[in-house]
Amino acid sequence: MSIWTARRSVCLICNPFNARSMSALSLRLSFFFPLLLFTLPLHCQRVCLKSDLLLWATTTPNGSLEFSVSRRLTFEAGGAYNAWKFGNGMKLNLYLARPEFRYWFCQRFEGHFLGIHGHYGHFNVGQIPFLSGMKDRIYRGDFYGGGISYGYHWAFGERWGLEAVIGGGYARLDYDKYRCVECAERTGSYRRHYFGPTRTSLSLIYFIR
Repeated sequence: MSIWTARRSVCLICNPFNARSMSALSLRLSFFFPLLLFTLPLHCQRVCLKSDLLLWATTTPNGSLEFSVSRRLTFEAGGAYNAWKFGNGMKLNLYLARPEFRYWFCQRFEGHFLGIHGHYGHFNVGQIPFLSGMKDRIYRGDFYGGGISYGYHWAFGERWGLEAVIGGGYARLDYDKYRCVECAERTGSYRRHYFGPTRTSLSLIYFIR
């Protein structure tokens, strides 16, 4: 083995930070460092699953996930989807996405809180026999907006809880109206700006961790 080859071998053993090893190391760090940043806080996080009983009362399946951001801040990501078909032609179809940041007055998942929420959804509702303005009409369109909310959390042991929320704010609605002789005749397109109640919920909660 020549002197140059021997020196190069010694270099590779004693100095691991050569160009090739540095490239491999930087590639590994670029993969593992973001993963490390994401997983480090998880040991102190609380995460819960919840479902709104009031939406279930309208036959609308729904669920949300809420997790802690700090001692007094949490973030909730929720949604609902209803695609059921009723025998009398009644429609209550919708999908809804609703994220919310919450500030807790005492500490997370205990007592009173204030929230800032957004909402986006699509609806296809009508032919509801017990509402006079919707007996022979279908309303189909989209809405989006946001608002503020107030709520209270009751804890039942370490895993279960109950939460009541009310909120108000703004929603913009863009929709078409159809006359329901087979619901094929569109009678107009509309845009509405709504200010008022934007959410109310009574949710059952289960803590995953």
